[in-house]
Amino acid sequence: MADNTTIQVSRQARDHLAQVAKERGMTLGQLVEEMAAQQPTAEQIAERLAADRQVVRERIGIDISDEEFDLAPDILANIQRIAAEKARTASGAAAA
Repeated sequence: MADNTTIQVSRQARDHLAQVAKERGMTLGQLVEEMAAQQPTAEQIAERLAADRQVVRERIGIDISDEEFDLAPDILANIQRIAAEKARTASGAAAA
């Protein structure tokens, strides 16, 4: 059995989380465990970023520095921006 401990939250937060857990068919402790597992630490994020960058370097066969990665455009954000603009344009045309 895992070691358990107590965390202190407001009564409102506890009641809200208890309701969410109930609706999902789990205990409050299980819900908190699940939520904690889904939140990476800064160290885990840095490790994942380093691993992802290494894969990119290996796949394209070019040694790109971390500084160059940091200066590169955010492709996913650009795609999301373009898609949002197209959706607004399409909805505006449909309304006209």
